[in-house]
Amino acid sequence: MVRFAVEQEDNGKIRCDACPVLCYIKDGRTGACDRYANEGGELVRVDAFTILQRMDNAEARAVPFLVDQVASEGDDNDVAEASWDGDIIGGQRTFVTAIGAGTTYPDYKPAPFIVSQSYDDVDMVTVVTEGIFSYCGVKVKIDTDRHLGPEQATVRVDGEAVGHVMTGEYGSQMLSLGGVNHLTGGSKKEGRITCNALLNLCNCEAVDMQIDGGAALTVQAGQAPIVNGVREQLMRVGCGSATIGMFAKQWEPHVDEVVVVDDHITGVLSEHQAGKQLGMLPTGIRIKGRRSTPGRYFQVAEPGAGWGGTDIEDPLSILDDFKPAQARAGLRLLMVSTTGEQWSYFELDENLRPQPAVLPEALQVSVERIAENCEPSLCSVLFMGGAGGSLRAGVTENPVRLTRSVRDALTYVSCAGAPAYVWPGGGITVMADVTKMPRNAFGYVPTPALVAPIEFTLRRSDYERLGGHMNNIRSMQDIARDVERTEVAPDEHSWPVRARHFSWGE
Repeated sequence: MVRFAVEQEDNGKIRCDACPVLCYIKDGRTGACDRYANEGGELVRVDAFTILQRMDNAEARAVPFLVDQVASEGDDNDVAEASWDGDIIGGQRTFVTAIGAGTTYPDYKPAPFIVSQSYDDVDMVTVVTEGIFSYCGVKVKIDTDRHLGPEQATVRVDGEAVGHVMTGEYGSQMLSLGGVNHLTGGSKKEGRITCNALLNLCNCEAVDMQIDGGAALTVQAGQAPIVNGVREQLMRVGCGSATIGMFAKQWEPHVDEVVVVDDHITGVLSEHQAGKQLGMLPTGIRIKGRRSTPGRYFQVAEPGAGWGGTDIEDPLSILDDFKPAQARAGLRLLMVSTTGEQWSYFELDENLRPQPAVLPEALQVSVERIAENCEPSLCSVLFMGGAGGSLRAGVTENPVRLTRSVRDALTYVSCAGAPAYVWPGGGITVMADVTKMPRNAFGYVPTPALVAPIEFTLRRSDYERLGGHMNNIRSMQDIARDVERTEVAPDEHSWPVRARHFSWGE
């Protein structure tokens, strides 16, 4: 358990300086954030200080790291049975995360842990801290064709505004939640609920929300979204036009016309270039909506929870009468959605009106193949925060040098060991997938703000040129007594220091 030096008051309380709230904490109690506690007059960090480690056993989940005892099998955490030989470097496969490390607040002091480690015979330094992020939020990608709400519509949790609907992307709806205006720019209730929603989302827990003029949602990172009480299954294979391109060759021998219904681009096989290349003849079909390029139609219906993300339940409602000069009795028509979940098959009667018919087996296979090619519907949650301001003072006495070093790719930024995308432009604005981080990587302070782990890794020589806190560097072996939890690093993680052997002036 990480301990911090603080002064004790005459009444036995200690004052926690880990965030601007500055709680007075009684012995045996925690502060308002539940992250720091008074243990016998000492300020201790409650959450386990965590490292990531490459493991040969891919099934291993979590290995608590205890200096004073050997882990044995049978604990609740699926502890690996092995004796510890004192080597926590694990063949140069160990990385210190900021989870449980503590913060730099007040920011005149160095980061809680500045750790040296050799990698491929290069001396590296990793600076870890739990940043207090008032300027943060999440971007949520929801894989569904269902209409969730109009663009710019307010997203609410427990009746409070926490964000808005963004522009729709390919097969997904996007939400932007949090941000400083919701955390601190509104009422105290709005800030508290926003902070709690962000914390739960970042820790991969489910959050119920309502979109003004739209759907009720349950969002959880790595899980399928629940829209109006129904769990989504499939992400669309593509827009209507793309679906035509993918399956035209499979349809051509068995049908005269195919309409793929889609809220954005509805495809018509006989008019589409894919159909023309296969020698398909005009069918005289007429589609309601705005015609774009041949075989592609916009605005065939309003957005909704029906076919292809539209509001229609009867696919024939998007058709006008067939052109008698081109249509004929017996013409075979397949109408299908972009997920294959809805389909209907028709044949034209003597009056050139579509009549329901039995779907031929060959077309049944193609409909099922559309669904087969759809990926599972998921919610993706990306934490996004501005790692600027005084947080940088925990890394260097000249904060702007850290910003420049990150921009020049001399310093690698990660969040709980997960790769972080650094936005171009000024400052250090990072974005990271919360599902790539160890469990419960995020905390909060009631200012309100999120507490998020962030690590800066660079060559030791570059760190010195940066104006880093060289006197505070500790070796991996030296921090052994502070490490309480070891997590298995996901296989898809590129190791945070891999291929980062640049230096100033190169």
